[in-house]
Amino acid sequence: MNDSFLFTNNPSPIWIYDRDNLKFLNVNEAAICKYGYSKLQFLQMQVINIYPAEYISIFLEILAKNQNNLAFDYQCRHHCQDGKFIDVEIVTHTIKYQGKNAHLVYIQDITKCKEIEQNLQANEAIFRAIAEAIPIPLMISRSSDGSILHANQEFLTAFRCAPGDVVNCPVTDIYHEIAESQTLIEELEQKGSLQNYEILLKRGDGTSFWAIASLQYLTFNGEVAILAILSDITERKNTETRLKEKNEFLQSIFAQIPLMINLIDTAGKLLWVNQEWERILGWQIQDFQTRDLLSALYPNPQEHQYVIDFIQSAKRIWGDFRTQVRDGQIIDTSWTNINLPNGQILGIGQDITNRKQTEQALKTQLEREKLMRTVVQRIQQSLNLQDILNTTVQEVRHLLQVERVVVYQFAPDMSGKVVAESVEPGWIKSLGIQIEDTCFQNGAGVNYYQGRKRAIANIYTAGLTDCHIQLLEQFEVKANLVVPILLEVGGDNIGSRLWGLLVAHQCSKPREWEENQLDLLDQLSVPIAIAIQQSSIFQQAQTELAERQKAEMQLRSALAEKEILLKEVHHRVKNNLQIVSSLLQLQSQTLKEPEVIRVFRESQNRIDSISLIHKNLYTAPNIGQLDVVEYILSLATSILISYQIGPERIALEGV
Repeated sequence: MNDSFLFTNNPSPIWIYDRDNLKFLNVNEAAICKYGYSKLQFLQMQVINIYPAEYISIFLEILAKNQNNLAFDYQCRHHCQDGKFIDVEIVTHTIKYQGKNAHLVYIQDITKCKEIEQNLQANEAIFRAIAEAIPIPLMISRSSDGSILHANQEFLTAFRCAPGDVVNCPVTDIYHEIAESQTLIEELEQKGSLQNYEILLKRGDGTSFWAIASLQYLTFNGEVAILAILSDITERKNTETRLKEKNEFLQSIFAQIPLMINLIDTAGKLLWVNQEWERILGWQIQDFQTRDLLSALYPNPQEHQYVIDFIQSAKRIWGDFRTQVRDGQIIDTSWTNINLPNGQILGIGQDITNRKQTEQALKTQLEREKLMRTVVQRIQQSLNLQDILNTTVQEVRHLLQVERVVVYQFAPDMSGKVVAESVEPGWIKSLGIQIEDTCFQNGAGVNYYQGRKRAIANIYTAGLTDCHIQLLEQFEVKANLVVPILLEVGGDNIGSRLWGLLVAHQCSKPREWEENQLDLLDQLSVPIAIAIQQSSIFQQAQTELAERQKAEMQLRSALAEKEILLKEVHHRVKNNLQIVSSLLQLQSQTLKEPEVIRVFRESQNRIDSISLIHKNLYTAPNIGQLDVVEYILSLATSILISYQIGPERIALEGV
């Protein structure tokens, strides 16, 4: 990323061309501005197209001579799009670019320097006038002892000193480091001339500044001298320093920030990634030199296309993705993209696996609570056990996303049957099937009596007995969850009784279960047990009520029969007493003796009294008790009527 940034923003022209066909591969903005060609025009040209015809053979000869060198420099002439020619100093480096053998070329315009050199060589007499006229710091020093012989006004201005402060002073005074001046002279002696040599210089007031120095031997006043032409590049150096510091600062941020960052070019090629990107995804940038980045991270074709569409949209929104890291693990990530002015895309991402797991845990918890409320509400609203069990298995199957959920009830001999089932269409139904499980009958289910719950990810690797595997194979089971349904036993035998099992079946493939899924079934077994006991109590109450209603009906029937019998007895007694009374009445009418008549009438009155007592007993609410007051009142009234006695004839006799 740093190299690309420095290439693009370097103030000097830079380009890259193919060593084999000499075609331009890339140019920076400074080259476009300097030469007047657009970037597209450059990329359609060969590098020889900017050389004048007389320089092409020289250029090719230089390439041939330096074909094995990693770096070399030379001077030549170029022509711009507007037809102007410029003299340039070229520094060339051999590199690999986009898989090709290429040259990275750094160009420095030395047209003005060349003009100065030519003028000096042509006419030494007008040198001083030219030196003073050109707006470039210029200095001439004696080659033998390094004394300054001449400095133009631009030089004096640049170094903030007067002419008398410079002439005849040692040239080493203008260097920030004396050793640097010695190095410069040694290179000049070796090469004969130096171009665009960057060096740190010192002004008269002690401050420093950066300059580019071009040095050339010449004859001045009849002696060998060194011409130094300087160009203040302090501003450029400061800019480069700021850019470097900024890049280092950004690199530090990118290295420390807990976000994944990558840079993708317009062709979709990965250019750069930060450390967090490599740490989370496990890949390194060199891994994608020969392979497609997105195909590795998103191997599923649909997801792959979705990611491409998301990147190309470059909307400043976050999108969540399931990303495959290098070891094959799938993690949850969230990404956003920023379109850069040069067409490149900056991707920013973060690992949200923990957040997704937390969200899923909360969602699962809410679903579990909803399921528990549904089951409890069903228990509260209905005493129908079958309805409660059907609701439970249906809700559990949808929540766990399994093919089958059943409630299995044990018989006393440890056989049993499926009493409730929710099964996905296409799988074997087990509802109502009587199961003879020899494993349970032989004691294999004893652990369930103790409340053991079990999660089996693969029935073939869980160490199950053959008979157990065969039983599960009948119903196409590959993995399952099993929890016991235990009923509390009261009375003398306090403890639990194994009523049955709540079972979830994964039939399509083995499955790694989560602990909370087994806990869910375990928690549901409690309200199911309560519902079973509640239903049992309700059925027992219904049975007792039915028996009581039957006994009441029998009692009512017996009472009705007794009432009929009593009515019949009363009727017959009443009739018989009436007949006897009538017979006595008739008989008394045939008699003449008063005494006999009196006896007959007393007998008749006694029979009437007996009839009255019988009537009172019959009509009384309680046959075991008699209201004497009411009886005497009725008897007295009857006597008065029978004997036709007035109240004035009645008197109370003492006992």
